[in-house]
Amino acid sequence: MKYRLLNRFFNSITAISSLSLAIALLIITPQSIAAREWSEIESQGELKVAVKNNLRPLGFTKENGDLVGLEIDIARKLTAELLGNPNAIELVPVDNVERLQVILKDEVDIAIARVAVTTPRSRIVDFSPYYYLDGTGIVTKNKQIKNINSVPLKRIAVLNHSATLAVIQYRLPNAALVGVDSYKAALKLMESNQVDAFAGDRSILTGLTQEYPNYHLLPERLSGEALAVVMPKGLQYKELRAKVNRAIAGWKESGWLQDRIEYWGL
Repeated sequence: MKYRLLNRFFNSITAISSLSLAIALLIITPQSIAAREWSEIESQGELKVAVKNNLRPLGFTKENGDLVGLEIDIARKLTAELLGNPNAIELVPVDNVERLQVILKDEVDIAIARVAVTTPRSRIVDFSPYYYLDGTGIVTKNKQIKNINSVPLKRIAVLNHSATLAVIQYRLPNAALVGVDSYKAALKLMESNQVDAFAGDRSILTGLTQEYPNYHLLPERLSGEALAVVMPKGLQYKELRAKVNRAIAGWKESGWLQDRIEYWGL
């Protein structure tokens, strides 16, 4: 039963550390961007936001169907400040490969969907200041492994072709790395004790430990990955970007953002 539950968890997410082929094609073939400017958003009284709905604790669906999580809180708070009503929002769940496409195709106004700031992405969209610093973490069910220097930590599963691979090679050069093609494959190795741990994005691994307490996340963050709000490029969107950026800066100063990060266990 435990394996089936964990299997469903890992099936709900995919490796998200690299750009998809679809995004690469968008870079090669520029598309005309006709997203709504701030005046149109304001006049229509609704903000369309792309979010995740299967990525606890950033954005996930509760049993009653409600969307919750840190990024959902950010989306509603932003809507309240921009339009005066936290419910004047349309939350649009997206897959990983759609997170930038929905901005480029004018399907949403912004995306708050675990998008990390990278140079290739910055060429086609704009980013707000970061709202959460994610990064590489390690999860294990072995209670003897307390940190990355623990003796039992010898075999670590890592997604093939992911940025995590280089991070672990650099930070733990003596570890034996076992490449896997999916989170599902990593789970299978951990459950059968063929590896001691699995390295991946801390936000995703945090969600795993929240649902399944027999796993725990090691305290070290082995790399940094800034998550930010995605917005369309262009001078016509300057007012929207300014409002989003001011809001995030204000949340950092007031402590609201840190409170929500801690509330969601991140």
